[in-house]
Amino acid sequence: MRIGLLSLLLAGFVAPAARAQPAPVAAPAPPLHVRDPIGALLNPNAPPPRDEDEPDTAGQPRPAPEPEPSVLPSGPAPKVYVPAPRPELGAPVQIDELGKTPDRPPAIRDLAYDARIRASFASAQSFQGPLDGGWTLAEPHGDYYAFQIVDRRDRLEAVWRNVRRAGSLNASGLVDEVQHRGGELTLRFTEYPQPASVVTLREGADGGWSGKLVRGDQVVTVTLRRTGP
Repeated sequence: MRIGLLSLLLAGFVAPAARAQPAPVAAPAPPLHVRDPIGALLNPNAPPPRDEDEPDTAGQPRPAPEPEPSVLPSGPAPKVYVPAPRPELGAPVQIDELGKTPDRPPAIRDLAYDARIRASFASAQSFQGPLDGGWTLAEPHGDYYAFQIVDRRDRLEAVWRNVRRAGSLNASGLVDEVQHRGGELTLRFTEYPQPASVVTLREGADGGWSGKLVRGDQVVTVTLRRTGP
């Protein structure tokens, strides 16, 4: 009787102790196989690659490989300028055919550009005096000197060139003195090694100039005419 009671007491003490023991912890699952070890080192936060043998990807077609960086679009395609077609004429345009032109009629932009050019030219012309331009001094045997005169509101300047000594180093230079008073014009210049030349002219009724050239003891009758703008 005592043996039976002792057995029951031992069984009741051992059973709760056995139940109190913690359950064994399951071992962690082995990591998935890393397909790109270098990529995993460079980007450790990237999600692991999916296994093609998993149930949700099994049987699915493999994705197309990514295109090379050289073929990826880098932006909108550049615009190609195509000039407007020019009219084609079946025959040349003659000089007496005033109603035809080899090109298409001018556009508004072309007309505005021409108007600005004409306005600028007219503005520049308004600052020029009556003597501005090219002149030629002639004596009884032919042309002698060519002058280019700058006639502005605030100054009067000129250069000379001996047309009979083309290519000579001392055959041109600046006019030392230019005076224009009413209908009289005086030019003074020096052509080395000769003495200074003084040209005195008077304007005629026809717009031409006539007078004399004095160089030392030499006096020559001369005329001055406009020969260039």
